Amino acid sequence: MRGELDVQGVFVPALLVWALVAVALGVPLRRGLAALHVYRWVWHPALFDLALFVLLWFAVTFIASRFP
Repeated sequence: MRGELDVQGVFVPALLVWALVAVALGVPLRRGLAALHVYRWVWHPALFDLALFVLLWFAVTFIASRFP
């Protein structure tokens, strides 16, 4: 995985791009979990959302590191 990506001449840290992808994946996932009433069984929804974001960010970064 490269440390930075070239976006029309501007170098952007790769982790920032992968974090934005994780946020984009997390929003519909959180809405779907809320529609399924999963948050009823969650003690602290904000911590659950943070953990979900971290897991998605790890997964996106891991997948991106496999494809150069």
